[in-house]
Amino acid sequence: MPQVIPTIFMLPIHLFRQNKELILQGLAKKHFKDVVLVDTIIEADETRRRIQLAHDELAASVNSASKLIGQHMARGEKEQAEQLKAQVAQHKETIKDLVQQLADMEQQLHDALVRLPNLPHTSVPEGKTPEENVVVRSGGDMPDLTAQKLPHWDLMAKYNLMDLALGNKIAGSGFPVFIGQGAKLQRALIQYFLDYNTAAGYVEHCPPFMVNEETAYGTGQLPDKEGQMYHVTADGLYLIPTSEVPLTNIYRDVILQESELPVKMTAYSPCFRREAGSYGKDVRGLNRVHQFDKVEIVHIADPATSYETLEGMVSHVEALVKSLGLPYRILRLCGGDMSFTSALTYDFEVYSAAQERWLEVSSVSNFEVFQSNRMKIRYKDAHNKTNLVHTLNGSSLALPRIVACLLENNQAPDGIKLPAVLHSYFGKDMIN
Repeated sequence: MPQVIPTIFMLPIHLFRQNKELILQGLAKKHFKDVVLVDTIIEADETRRRIQLAHDELAASVNSASKLIGQHMARGEKEQAEQLKAQVAQHKETIKDLVQQLADMEQQLHDALVRLPNLPHTSVPEGKTPEENVVVRSGGDMPDLTAQKLPHWDLMAKYNLMDLALGNKIAGSGFPVFIGQGAKLQRALIQYFLDYNTAAGYVEHCPPFMVNEETAYGTGQLPDKEGQMYHVTADGLYLIPTSEVPLTNIYRDVILQESELPVKMTAYSPCFRREAGSYGKDVRGLNRVHQFDKVEIVHIADPATSYETLEGMVSHVEALVKSLGLPYRILRLCGGDMSFTSALTYDFEVYSAAQERWLEVSSVSNFEVFQSNRMKIRYKDAHNKTNLVHTLNGSSLALPRIVACLLENNQAPDGIKLPAVLHSYFGKDMIN
């Protein structure tokens, strides 16, 4: 890759020169509308390369002339030396102007590149809306509840587990306050999820919950999700929407050895999302909040095996959901419902028996080189060649909707029965 290409961008620039149609097809599958950016990028890259060539040719000419000046001076040929000095001075002024042009063109190229999403994997289904996602498989038994079944917000009020009005008083709408057994259930789930992940070889981290702009750019939250992130303007920091952001950036500008792959990390963090424009029954209770707890898994993988890694992560999350006794389904997202950064995503949904609807609780994605190219996360292979890694991540799990479904699906006249795996973490087998 040419040295002058800026570090913060997504798709490798050679793809635009070598396979424009591939990019256009991928963008069409993701229903990305601003495809004129592709031509803008190609034209900017061609201009940048022409400027770079002119710069290099002039720099070589200056070096040659400088050697001749020394030879003329040694032979006492002062007039010829002075003529060359004047020529060199003129070339240096031109080089200075070319350097500025090159910097301007690099910035234009960067500004266009960061606005393009990742390209979808060939297995991504066609489609634009969530209704066109493909159900890969499902499992678990649907609960048989009575007609008096309660949604989780009523159950939480009944057992004094959460107070949304108090959260509204303290911070605003969408910031729940968990109380007593509700707070204990949050803590029990977090610890269980972390223990489950570390038992599978994921190394636990406790990262910062705020990140700088470069970190947010690295994983693709900026500029795509800028309006959805809470921004601490005085310090230029962003509250994280997921621990994927700081975890993956741990390896920014790092060159790993092939023997160090895969890198497996897990972390708990609160997650902060503005979710602007979210209103109505679909966001009631814990269905959509501005602050929530989540445990994340992150893989840094060899590109040759990253899709095997993705399937392994899906199986890992599936077993975790099964252990909670929740009915679930796994969907392969269609192009129009995928995130800006993802090449292939599987969503997990669990069934909310009282609301009679499916709720998303996890996304497991392969980003291929989209993030690693931005962050320059690389590895040296057996031939000592430096390559970009593939990055992957998944929720394991996000708590709010898991809590909602645990409460609703397990409600009984005498309380809420908890799954066996939580008994030791919670200290008893029921909420009552």
